[in-house]
Amino acid sequence: MTYQLTVLYHQPDDPAAFDAHYESTHAPLAAKIPGLQHYSVTRPGPGPDGEPPSEHVVASLQFADRKSLAEGLGSPEGDAAARDIGNFATGGVTMLTGEVTTYV
Repeated sequence: MTYQLTVLYHQPDDPAAFDAHYESTHAPLAAKIPGLQHYSVTRPGPGPDGEPPSEHVVASLQFADRKSLAEGLGSPEGDAAARDIGNFATGGVTMLTGEVTTYV
């Protein structure tokens, strides 16, 4: 069973500053979280109606199971990544966790 943390980064005040910090600082911090098996980012484009997305970045972090996720986020590396969010995510974030079901 794979367990996932999905982080929705809402539109920041300064997208270029967000991107620079995310790429140079935050992503490398998050990549060091123990037990992390997969880490990917989506940068949403406009919706089918042409409206801009409410999220600037959607990050997907996958772990073997819920216990691995909890241990990883509770580690010093997980704490460092969590503390860093306030340094760049000026639009706020929403975090979701749950078991992954793959259909294809």
